Amino acid sequence: MGNTYVGLDVSQKATSICVVDDAGGIVWEGCCRSHPEDIIASVKKQAAGALRVGLETGPLAVWHWHTLKAAGLPVVCLHARHVHAAIALQVNKTDRNDAYALAQVVRAGWFRAVDVKSLDTHRIRLMLTARKRVVSMRSALYSQIRGVLKTFGIVFPAGKGSRFEHAVHQAIESDESLEPVVGSLLEIWRSLTAQLRFYNRAVDQMAKESDICQRLMTIPGVGVLTALAFMTAIDDPNRFMRSADVGPYLGLTPRRYQSGGVDRAGHISKCGDRMARTQLFEAAHVMMTRSETTSPLQVWAHQLRRRIGVKKAKVALARRLAVVMHRMWTDGTSFDCTLGEPIAA
Repeated sequence: MGNTYVGLDVSQKATSICVVDDAGGIVWEGCCRSHPEDIIASVKKQAAGALRVGLETGPLAVWHWHTLKAAGLPVVCLHARHVHAAIALQVNKTDRNDAYALAQVVRAGWFRAVDVKSLDTHRIRLMLTARKRVVSMRSALYSQIRGVLKTFGIVFPAGKGSRFEHAVHQAIESDESLEPVVGSLLEIWRSLTAQLRFYNRAVDQMAKESDICQRLMTIPGVGVLTALAFMTAIDDPNRFMRSADVGPYLGLTPRRYQSGGVDRAGHISKCGDRMARTQLFEAAHVMMTRSETTSPLQVWAHQLRRRIGVKKAKVALARRLAVVMHRMWTDGTSFDCTLGEPIAA
């Protein structure tokens, strides 16, 4: 048997498998349990020596990709939106047909493989995502408690933390009928506050143990969250041939539409990692408004602000920060505020 190519359509319980040859003919079709060990056994039995094994991005893709890769299979991960164009050509949408379409895509080579991040990176990302969710829940609960008490004419002065907790206690004491509801909401808020402290300590420790983060944090405005978000979004800096490619990867460059005599640029694409993009924008905001350390990068951003406005200048600075941070990572350098660029560590 000649060269073979495998398509895997993975669902929650079962995985459809299709094996095709060089000519695109079906060699074998089947189905197995959606567990990596079962998939590995089926592929090795029916398509030993396959040139490529393709699967789409999805909830189980990271787990499957790492396990299949460790087993020695030439697995590639394909972006679901890119594969959709091939799948949409089929009249009937079935798992079997989807597996066939995936096999044909990897056979033809008309795809760009998705870079799957390491499991260690996903663990750090999990901590950052959980912390973000706790912050969101805590802020929503804070606003809800203030809003509920306004109904009864109790308006709090500005303040958070212990000041907020003390004000709620005073409100409950003045009207005991509020205690069952507001007291329970306050208890949940306390629990979220304690959990947030735990996450803050955890991310601080992660950044402290990472030499990469420590070097990235030498940039004014770049803190623990920005350094970790950027590091986990990039994962492997060698994936980029040029540092300038990091900006488009994170969605920080304008969209462009060009056709005939029409050529216009729009808003930034926002097609990359949202967390990293948000944190870089925050770092740019801090550098421009609150940083006490002056650097040529900050001066450049202020000059740009006078020409194109504050928001666009912050986006441009965020893109420039992404480029500088990638260069620092690859070169093993630290930031020099006098030069506004990396220097040898």
